[in-house]
Amino acid sequence: MSESFAAARPLLAEHARIEQQLADPSVHADATEARRLGRRYAELGRVTAAYREWEAAEQDRADATELAESDPAFAAELPALTDAAEQAADRLRRVLIPRDPDDARDVILEIKAGEGGEESALFAGDLLRMYLRYAEQRGWRTEVLESTGSDLGGYKDVQVAVKARGSVTDPAEGVWAALKYEGGVHRVQRVPVTESQGRIHTSAAGVLVFPEVDDPGEVEIDPNDLRIDVYRSSGPGGQSVNTTDSAVRITHLPTGIVVSMQNEKSQLQNREQAMRVLRARLLAARQEAAAAAASAARRSQVRTVDRSERIRTYNFPENRIADHRTGYKAYNLDAVLDGDLGPVIQSAIDADEAARLAAAAEEA
Repeated sequence: MSESFAAARPLLAEHARIEQQLADPSVHADATEARRLGRRYAELGRVTAAYREWEAAEQDRADATELAESDPAFAAELPALTDAAEQAADRLRRVLIPRDPDDARDVILEIKAGEGGEESALFAGDLLRMYLRYAEQRGWRTEVLESTGSDLGGYKDVQVAVKARGSVTDPAEGVWAALKYEGGVHRVQRVPVTESQGRIHTSAAGVLVFPEVDDPGEVEIDPNDLRIDVYRSSGPGGQSVNTTDSAVRITHLPTGIVVSMQNEKSQLQNREQAMRVLRARLLAARQEAAAAAASAARRSQVRTVDRSERIRTYNFPENRIADHRTGYKAYNLDAVLDGDLGPVIQSAIDADEAARLAAAAEEA
């Protein structure tokens, strides 16, 4: 075994150990623990498969090198076998880089209108449709938890839960693994429907993405830390839409995080949905604090809705989509807004992987 891949040894052993644990029926009595083990097993399975592929390729190259001294046929095969071994080594190097532990989680995604007034709200609606279509293509389920509409049919604020169907066996296929890169400010350039002179305007909408908490016990919340207010739901323009105090606003006093829900007719349902979002936000805040304390290179999300802090531009006149973090650019904006978001997200995944590879090489 090459010493450069010595880090694989404990991971291979852990994979075998978890395989034994998952074969024990008693482990599945605890659904949360079984789910955690299943995710870890799938993640380590990628390492095990890549290691075995590399090991076989290295053995083929070693055998051909030895036999090439006496047999020209093996000498002719050596360049291809060497190339295959190097490619296998590169794949193993990539999977050995620790993944984000949240990759297999579902997410809560929030879109907020920013600069641009009614036009920004309409763009927020376009982004919502884009994510819903993308989720549909991936076979994910979506649920609008809360929304505040605008007068022209856009959204001032909308929160959506995006969930994988069934258990995620490969963390790389998880919802968070893809959508975590969407957090930030999205800028649009187009002629607004409210523009009578045909001039192109620029506005922005912000996207926040939080990994959803699998088990409520994962994030414990002291009831004494909450201030809960109830009020009547309102629609666009602030008019009341029902006669009961069904809307709920929960303030987490230690952090100042505020979550409001009014979509459901029941106060209890709104409270449950608000607690669901609050747990996700508290989990994200806890993870960010831990990453900062450990000086970890964790991708941060833009928390303010400001044009100067953009991650992506959607240019309608040129039908152009551009991601400013990765340099990705394409002229199929209409298709992207219709859900063809895969290549844009893949550019972020590739850039993130390249950065982690570079960091790992520097540490080594």
